[in-house]
Amino acid sequence: MKVVGFTFIRNALTYDYPIREAILSILPLCGEVVVAVGNSTDATRELIAGIAPGRIRIIDTVWDDALREGGRVLALETDKAYAAVPADADWAFYIQGDEVLPETELDTVRRFMEQYLDNERVDGLLFRYRHFYGSYDYTGSSSAWYRNEIRIVRKRPDIYSYRDAQGFRKGNNEKLNVVAMPAYIHHYGWVKEPAAMQRKQQNFHKMWHDDAWLEKYVAKAEEFDYSGIDQLERYTGAHPQLMQERIRQKNWKFDYDIAFNRSSFKERAKKFLRTYLRLDFSYRNYRLIK
Repeated sequence: MKVVGFTFIRNALTYDYPIREAILSILPLCGEVVVAVGNSTDATRELIAGIAPGRIRIIDTVWDDALREGGRVLALETDKAYAAVPADADWAFYIQGDEVLPETELDTVRRFMEQYLDNERVDGLLFRYRHFYGSYDYTGSSSAWYRNEIRIVRKRPDIYSYRDAQGFRKGNNEKLNVVAMPAYIHHYGWVKEPAAMQRKQQNFHKMWHDDAWLEKYVAKAEEFDYSGIDQLERYTGAHPQLMQERIRQKNWKFDYDIAFNRSSFKERAKKFLRTYLRLDFSYRNYRLIK
């Protein structure tokens, strides 16, 4: 079974992305990882080149900074990395620069890849998600956070990154047929030192909006204000071993009283239906076949 990882990154140091941890987290399952490294203004390329020499293949890319609609540039960069995955790969494992696969999930993921290796009806494999917010002690609990996403796909010419690189489609905008795995990916995109988070927000919104929108809606501040969240849960589980040093170096404080969670009637209704009736009306960018 040949498995190749792929991802993209730009200015990882400036915006404090745990890209090293992300790549290393999937490397035990992959023969190599293809990394599309965008035209950075920091030492991102040197960082990537030093992760695992001989098992990391860098594709140098230039981002289209004029493309400011729906985060489309993120999908284009994903497609560049996916295109460089060898055609004889059985599975292509996608990881974003702020995601980490816990080591406790490796055996489960390997088992599912092996189990469905010869089942061509399966286009991809679906992960569960934990979205951390503010610090490593809280996760987002409202329905605004996506609960599942595709991160393992077949290597086929008709599969491509969808919209802002959240998922994948095939052919003429057709959803992928996927199998859900009982395996989690940890998403750390909203856990950064507040100054780095503010820099990321200012840069990130440029991929969706024009300068007039940024001027009106993106706060002019030195640090990001984490207090505007609606609902969080206290996280008491373990973090991946790869994240332990980053967690030890955390140099800011974020405390949140879950008693102040704000929940609309619609949100409470969704939670009731999901918890007690096993009904989930969340948007799904995939077709579950099992």
